[in-house]
Amino acid sequence: MSADLQMAAFGLALLSTLFLLLATCTDCWMVNADDSLEVSHKCRGLWRECVTNMQDGVRTCDQYDSILADHPVKIVVTRTLLITADLLAGLALTTLLLGLDCIKFLKEEPHVKLKMCYGAGVILGFGSILGLVGSVWYAVDVYMERAMLVSHNIFLGVHYDFGWSCWLGMAGSAGCFMASVLMTCCLY
Repeated sequence: MSADLQMAAFGLALLSTLFLLLATCTDCWMVNADDSLEVSHKCRGLWRECVTNMQDGVRTCDQYDSILADHPVKIVVTRTLLITADLLAGLALTTLLLGLDCIKFLKEEPHVKLKMCYGAGVILGFGSILGLVGSVWYAVDVYMERAMLVSHNIFLGVHYDFGWSCWLGMAGSAGCFMASVLMTCCLY
């Protein structure tokens, strides 16, 4: 039973970590959400802003000036939290991989392997919380920006909604948290 639970936790952790990495690297955290007929689809991400022409499919992206340049707080905080979550999830995956019963590393020390799985669960839990806070922080900021414009009757022609990268970050963080719970609570 323990080996099956370990493999399920590892599979979930691996998939969720991939989701987190994709969310960090992709550039569709905010999408334009106009109800009118648009000729272009705009996405804003943590690293660049892209526009896709809907008629011919041509996509152009503008990189942000510099990583160290003055950016909005939501971009800086989300970048920091997601990069840290990615690093912690990678460390947890490596530790979990070495702690799996099916791996021959420390085969004679089952208690050490169990502690490695537990430690990986704790590390993954911290990473999942950071990823979730970063993703939700960004989503709340997008919502507040839109609500502020609506409350002041300001319409700039384009307003943004949550993009698939934001949802991917939330899903990856939630999956990492579930894998963490499996490793910390259910393996003992």
